[in-house]
Amino acid sequence: MSIIRIDPSFDALVPSDARIEKVAGGFTFTEGPLWRPPGVLWFSDVVGNVVRRWSPDGTVTELLRPGGYDGNSLPAGGFIGPNGMTTAANGDVLLCQHGNRRIVRVTDDLRVTTLVDSFDGKRLNAPNDLVYRSDGTLFFTDPPYGLPRQDDDPEKDIPFNGVFKLSNGKAEVIIKDLTRPNGIAFSPDEKTLYVSNSDDKRRIWMRYDMAASGSVSNGRVFFDTTAHEDGGLPDGLKIDVLGNLWATGPSAVFVFSPDGKHLGTIKPPEDPANCGWGDDGKTLYITAETGLYRVKTSVMGQAPVYSRF
Repeated sequence: MSIIRIDPSFDALVPSDARIEKVAGGFTFTEGPLWRPPGVLWFSDVVGNVVRRWSPDGTVTELLRPGGYDGNSLPAGGFIGPNGMTTAANGDVLLCQHGNRRIVRVTDDLRVTTLVDSFDGKRLNAPNDLVYRSDGTLFFTDPPYGLPRQDDDPEKDIPFNGVFKLSNGKAEVIIKDLTRPNGIAFSPDEKTLYVSNSDDKRRIWMRYDMAASGSVSNGRVFFDTTAHEDGGLPDGLKIDVLGNLWATGPSAVFVFSPDGKHLGTIKPPEDPANCGWGDDGKTLYITAETGLYRVKTSVMGQAPVYSRF
């Protein structure tokens, strides 16, 4: 485990004595960390098909099993389970489910109802990650990871892997030219949308100008790690209150300034898939393969629109 300081400004984001701490382990493929009242962390196990809750006393509790696929026709061991999460306006959890090919609401008493499962009359691929804008519009990514043969799967109804917005119950595509759209986040002023592309042939983060209507323009590469020597792909990402990007990528969490400068790198002992702040907003939790890790930061994370630390 290591914290690599590349630019002097990184010292203002992560304390000099910060250490990466493992808080739980023994899982299959962890994802989707979301801090929840009364001070617990929900997280997904995509391959294990479980949603769990971690408590500060170290207790890990199963919340939903199955968490992302309720059937029996998909082969075990694939990315069939739950993934990204965020909080809805009424406090419910919105959860991406790969195998069920939908986004669902999960209430405090763990009742599950479908929010969206189709676009233009066709089933979604495998919703992966999601973020609210402050006007209540939901944006989400839809790669094919839950389908056994991905793009070549005969059950794939939508011919592209898109980024969508959901408003007034209607899903509309806003980006359709990324091969594997995955992590998604807004800049603090909501004028910029970031999307990671989890394709081994094009390991990049994209940046788009966001209009009030929910459309995007001026898409350009924010940072490219295609030639990086480490394995792993751009995956989940979060933004701090200063607009810095904390993005899981090849074997690490990369920290970038808003103008795309690489400031520092956080390397847990396993490849990270996602991250998110918890506690008082200055603890970054990292889901990495079989384990859950955390590191103290000096900067506040940007909480989901409807969450409060």
